[in-house]
Amino acid sequence: MTDRLGPIPFAQMSASQQVAAQAVIDGPRGALYGPFVPLIRSPELMSAAQRMGEYLRYRSALGTRLTELAILVTARQWSQQVEWAIHAPIAREYGIAEATIAAIAERRQPVGLPADEALVLEFCLQLHQQQRVDDATYAAALAAFGEHGVVDLMGINGYYTFLAMVMNAAQTAVPGTAAPLLPD
Repeated sequence: MTDRLGPIPFAQMSASQQVAAQAVIDGPRGALYGPFVPLIRSPELMSAAQRMGEYLRYRSALGTRLTELAILVTARQWSQQVEWAIHAPIAREYGIAEATIAAIAERRQPVGLPADEALVLEFCLQLHQQQRVDDATYAAALAAFGEHGVVDLMGINGYYTFLAMVMNAAQTAVPGTAAPLLPD
């Protein structure tokens, strides 16, 4: 598979691309990688996306552990290897069990999840697979996370779906990683 929209050397970027790229580099990501490599072709879109992603990834009302779980569910739903390669190790670092990560990768139902993880998993799966969330799951998420948390959870699913679509269409190269990738 050929990377359709690979890296552009900084010196070859337009002025607006350089400004957008520098904002990503100067932010918490520290480098232009993953979805931002193809997105740099549209600097305004990339800038808007990176600002949303910076909030959802680093400051969502759900906290990092549950945010990373939602990202993994989204990566699996879209078979997005770059998202998986980046976020599986982070999820592990923030306390998502290896057995849970493996089950999601293999499209199996994880067992023995803490209640908050089981709720996030169910909410995300329903949203991706049924394009809606049933009343019982929504009410449980609302009780657990409040309106702010529920909206952030919806946003995480939508944002990482957007990135997955961009990288899948662009055939973005997977970064070098020792972590296992998603099975086909």
